Amino acid sequence: MSRKRGPIALRAYEKLARRYAALVDEKAENAFYEMPAMLSLLPHVGGKRVLDAGCGPGRYAEWLADRGAEVVGLDVSPAMIRLARRRVGKRAEFRVADLGRPLDFLKSGSFDLVIAPLVLDHIEDWRPLFGEFNRVLKGFGLLVFSCGHPFADHDDHPDTDYFAIEYVVDKWRGFGVPVAMPSYRRPLAPILEALAETGFAIENLLEPCPGEEVRRRDPEAYEKRRRLPSLIVLRARKTTG
Repeated sequence: MSRKRGPIALRAYEKLARRYAALVDEKAENAFYEMPAMLSLLPHVGGKRVLDAGCGPGRYAEWLADRGAEVVGLDVSPAMIRLARRRVGKRAEFRVADLGRPLDFLKSGSFDLVIAPLVLDHIEDWRPLFGEFNRVLKGFGLLVFSCGHPFADHDDHPDTDYFAIEYVVDKWRGFGVPVAMPSYRRPLAPILEALAETGFAIENLLEPCPGEEVRRRDPEAYEKRRRLPSLIVLRARKTTG
């Protein structure tokens, strides 16, 4: 969500929201590839206050609330926020918010954990947002996020410059509603630099390999991701700020 372009994926997710919510819990690459990888890096969440940045229709918020977390979910899409409220009810707080802008409505040092699943690829410059994540986290709080794997993203867009952060558009058809989904593909170095420059130390970097359930549900995705992961998942701890 670039400051120049605004929230680039808003229109696509507004169009996709209902189908996304209906299918995301069973879609192989979401439910059985990305989510297990994210969950494997989360700490015990019972009694913790968690910011779900880019909460979508509320699948992570529901998982967290089921395990005793106090959850605040943010998403730029009003349609996604409505679906999240319908799914989770009053067990979590949800708010429409653009992650490309300051999160000044959130108190400093008020969260134990921030998660950002599959949202950062829609943001051009991660430093301001990571700075906000650092600000709202308590001392030594955790940030866990998933994003496109730089090698896979470049493989999908071979005409781009690997070493640049570039605006790209993919044709999404997997949710039954064709949409042009914009994002920014980037090399590995800016991902690591953005964390280091905003006061985070990486504790774990996971390149998930698809399991048997992905192979059963989507053999084509399994074969592709078995050779080249589409995601990286990182766990980083606040060390300064």
